Amino acid sequence: MTLTRRHVDDTQLLYSEFADYDLGQAVAHLTVQAQAMGLAAHQFRAFDLEGLTKELDPKPGWVIISMVAVGKAVGGPPEGRDRRSIAHLRSAPWSPAE
Repeated sequence: MTLTRRHVDDTQLLYSEFADYDLGQAVAHLTVQAQAMGLAAHQFRAFDLEGLTKELDPKPGWVIISMVAVGKAVGGPPEGRDRRSIAHLRSAPWSPAE
């Protein structure tokens, strides 16, 4: 589970205007580290946020944002998975014409 501190205790005073951004960076780096360790990571928000917040009762100012599942992936990529070629990626509309 991921949390961020948005407010100072039980006030509306912002703790940090970058709290959500910082959390996103932390989760991004967690996924890179997991990959480097041969693990898979998946961030998701499909859970009962209200129920979890009520049950865990985070301290004032803290907010539950998402969850991250980390572990060994079952199987690998599907067989016959198509990947775009480098030539295709280089010919994307944002690339300068050669």
